[in-house]
Amino acid sequence: MGTHEHKAAALRHLRVAILTVSTTRSIKEDKSGQWMARRAAREGHQVVDHRVVTDDAPSIVSQVNEIVAAFRPHALLVTGGTGIGPADVTIEAVRPLLHKELTAFGPLFAQLSYEEIDSSALLSRATAGLIEQTLLFCMPGSLNACKLACKALIFPELGHLAKHVLSG
Repeated sequence: MGTHEHKAAALRHLRVAILTVSTTRSIKEDKSGQWMARRAAREGHQVVDHRVVTDDAPSIVSQVNEIVAAFRPHALLVTGGTGIGPADVTIEAVRPLLHKELTAFGPLFAQLSYEEIDSSALLSRATAGLIEQTLLFCMPGSLNACKLACKALIFPELGHLAKHVLSG
């Protein structure tokens, strides 16, 4: 079966959760998370949860596990904490939870970022993978980075990816 046939069989209405990692933002100031929620709804998906967690690895792990267990989302979009600063611990927190990684996500995001922000793309450690049957995408916290990841990579493939996860 070719790519077009796979995409034609993709799931259309998915459950999506959003987790913003930030010590300084609340839900009201979470422009990236709010944008992703609006975009997910526009794509026909149901946003089942949207919350903010502080930049603390045990808190991130706890929130990710709680969201996956309580809502069983098809996708969990995590924004923030992917840089190289001391407080950026999202990747270290979630990577041990992944039983499979989508290893192409980081390099593809980096290439697209490079086209927009030049060598500053080196600062991102965008990551994706599977926790149980939930697709997890970790991306930088900036609104532009979230828009880029969601428009170019995540939403165009989300239904296709979810179909593979659920049929496996």
